[in-house]
Amino acid sequence: MISEFELISKYFRKLTNRAVLGVGDDAALLRCSHDAGIAITTDTLVEGVHFFSDCDPFFLGRKVLAVNFSDLAAMGARPHSVLLSLSLRECEESWLASFSDGLYRMLEEFQVELVGGDTTRADQLVISVTALGDVDIGSALRRDRAQVGDDVWVSGELGLATLALASRDNSVAYPHELLDDCNKRLNNPEPRVALGRRLIGVANCAIDISDGLMADAGHISTQSKVGIAVILDQIPTHRILSQLGLPQKDLVSLISGGDDYELLFTCSRSRENDIGTLSRELKIPITKIGAVVEGRGVILKDRFGKIVEVDRPGYEHFSRRT
Repeated sequence: MISEFELISKYFRKLTNRAVLGVGDDAALLRCSHDAGIAITTDTLVEGVHFFSDCDPFFLGRKVLAVNFSDLAAMGARPHSVLLSLSLRECEESWLASFSDGLYRMLEEFQVELVGGDTTRADQLVISVTALGDVDIGSALRRDRAQVGDDVWVSGELGLATLALASRDNSVAYPHELLDDCNKRLNNPEPRVALGRRLIGVANCAIDISDGLMADAGHISTQSKVGIAVILDQIPTHRILSQLGLPQKDLVSLISGGDDYELLFTCSRSRENDIGTLSRELKIPITKIGAVVEGRGVILKDRFGKIVEVDRPGYEHFSRRT
């Protein structure tokens, strides 16, 4: 069976004339005049696939924007306008009121305007957002610029959203503080727009972590034609996770689950002090987790240098596994 990314590459990735960068990165890049440009991205969220039917519509209104703003952040772009398409089973006004409240609060927070879209009737709730942002074409962050010798960095903590999903079956009793943080990360992710903007001129390339750390690092490896070596023990996770004594296999599954919406980026080793400054000024933890190396693919190692097997690198829509 063809994979999701093979499907995109085979059927929807053709050369573009007007776009500087088309399908294959976090957002497309269009040139306006000189080096001014527009980054464009779109995401579709489907009930039962990307969110649960009992999801609070207020936070859903925020999340549909956050996942798009995260893509723009990965390009170093500043979001300025969005298009919204809604496929609804019915016009339930209480749901729409709460959804639009969350949506517009997020728009106000980032000073972005809703400029159009579409609504239609369907058997399933489907929400699609197209977001546009300003970026300097020549400086935009991309997936294909990692260089051998770069350090690999990641913002925030990974695995929280996946743990929130895992906790829904009630098979394991997790501490309330941990679950609160997990549910917040799953339902109300914070796009790292300010960090993305500040990484221009510092990072060589970047990607947002939506499909999982290993899968998204793999996209950088493929696009940049380099290898990525990641140290498991250096990957930032919630402080309580270390107290739970999770088996290594479970920890790898958490960091590979996706829905983190943090930024993964590479930069020259000479930039380490600059990253520390950004972390302090933006009050965002940023952690060095590995290096760009010769070769292809992503390798995960433990603290002793032993390779750690990864059964499932990340979320993939058309995977045969469930």
